Amino acid sequence: MARADPAAPALAHLEMDLLLEALYQRFGHDFRAYERAALERRLRVLMDERGLATISALQEQLLHAPGVEQELLRALALAPAGLFEDPAFARDLRRVLAASLRACALPKIWLPECTGAAEAWALAIVLAEQKLDARTAIFATVANDSLLQEMRDASVPVASLAQWQDLYLQGGGTGELARFFDCTGECARLRADLRERITWFQSSLVTDASFNEFQVIICRRALPDFGPALRQRVLGLFHDSLARFGLLALDRQLAPADAHAGSYQAIGTEQHWYKRVA
Repeated sequence: MARADPAAPALAHLEMDLLLEALYQRFGHDFRAYERAALERRLRVLMDERGLATISALQEQLLHAPGVEQELLRALALAPAGLFEDPAFARDLRRVLAASLRACALPKIWLPECTGAAEAWALAIVLAEQKLDARTAIFATVANDSLLQEMRDASVPVASLAQWQDLYLQGGGTGELARFFDCTGECARLRADLRERITWFQSSLVTDASFNEFQVIICRRALPDFGPALRQRVLGLFHDSLARFGLLALDRQLAPADAHAGSYQAIGTEQHWYKRVA
């Protein structure tokens, strides 16, 4: 039986460092402060698909083979969210937005590192049901330009609406989910009047500064991928971007040592909603 190489974990860590540095230096995409375990799991899938035994072999292809950059970015991205995939959060979303946005003249909501068009669509549907859609702007941002265009142009099979109907009802919806969609042939897109409330553009949580003031920021799926230093950087960015008494939805409870933790008051929910009070 072959012995395990005790140096293998250290070597793999070095290979990962070099790959991420190459991705940053050559193409400007910065994943260097992400959690390595999550990135490695996704990289292994891509390596298996391409028949590569080492991360170094993937780095060589990244630097010398056209098109590998986009494949790698897709592999590292979070899987797209499904429509109303978390009914408990959808129920809280309805309650929290109804209570907090009615007094705002022109509220703005930010979905940083939005994980697919369905995440923004679900928010637009909830706002419509709460009669808040006509005056609320949704800003959905991603770091990858090619994914951004796909989200702008996204459609789903009409059959998906029937599959999502039960999740929609569990999340507090009423009636038929399909009424929020325009269907052409076998494809369905969010209704045009609701799509107009969503502004898609490129913005990186790793490198970019605050670009607006928001009444609500929702970032639950991307944050677990961030390493400790990057997480604190992003929490600082959210603080700079959130209006006084604005709401912040996170992936987990704020710790006392987290950036600006003292500026927030927890809202009574299991979904980790916070109000900025200072």
